Amino acid sequence: MIDINELSELCDKLGCRITPECSLREYITFRFGGPCRALISVNSARSAAELIKYMRSKNIRYGILGRGSNVLVSDDGFDGVILLFGSDFSRMEVNGCTIKCDAGVLLASACVRAQQLGLTGMENLFGIPGTVGGALYMNAGAYGSEMKDVVVSAEYINENCEICSIDKDKMELSYRKSIFSGTKNVITSVTLSLTEGNSEQIKAAMSECMAKRSSKQPLDFPSAGSTFKRPEGSYASLLIEQCGLKGFTCGGAMVSEKHSGFIINKGCATCADVLELCDKVRNIVQEKTGYQLELEPVILK
Repeated sequence: MIDINELSELCDKLGCRITPECSLREYITFRFGGPCRALISVNSARSAAELIKYMRSKNIRYGILGRGSNVLVSDDGFDGVILLFGSDFSRMEVNGCTIKCDAGVLLASACVRAQQLGLTGMENLFGIPGTVGGALYMNAGAYGSEMKDVVVSAEYINENCEICSIDKDKMELSYRKSIFSGTKNVITSVTLSLTEGNSEQIKAAMSECMAKRSSKQPLDFPSAGSTFKRPEGSYASLLIEQCGLKGFTCGGAMVSEKHSGFIINKGCATCADVLELCDKVRNIVQEKTGYQLELEPVILK
């Protein structure tokens, strides 16, 4: 049982904004999903630790949400509290060639800041939707670059609600995984290490990267980005295309005709539509190719 008044008092004390019975459809890039019991905009690591400690003590379900770019939210919503790591938790500190980012900093914003400072190393990450915290959580990457190439350390809230630090060599970074994946540890900041470069050349490389994305990906439709992880020995998009599934639909969800690795919201998709389509695609791909596709987005339900 959530005592909204008590929770609101704690948020007031911490300076965090709270919205009871908040629809989540505007907080995820797929643009669907039901409400949560309350959404709290976190403003610091200390606030996040206090809120998590409170909810654990009250046995209240909670979830962490950043940009919502790799998330599916159930049509029934989330029966608990969502901690939003967004614009209220998006400070950046620059020290020479390092940038320390709050977990709510948009990855694109960090890339732009690096470019403005003439720091190179993040060009291929430009255009990946999501926050820096979310990008480290799943070791996001594109065009041969990954977060593991630029991260040096991070801070996180552990299972005892303590704020801890961790160096890159202990993060167990691999394809779309980190030591944080599937745990209750919550990333609160990420420190990136870059090298000096030419600001205009970096800007040109970022523009080229974004042009590639625009030409190959269905950026004009809501989606969660790449829907399936890359199976060992092949590519999800290639397998899906080989099975003739481009344009395959369930309700308002469709396998993109532009890039078969994306399932898109044509405008009226529900979470149920997307999950049904994902199941059908996986079943057909396994039956025809023998490969088992694994869903990449996290499901909040």
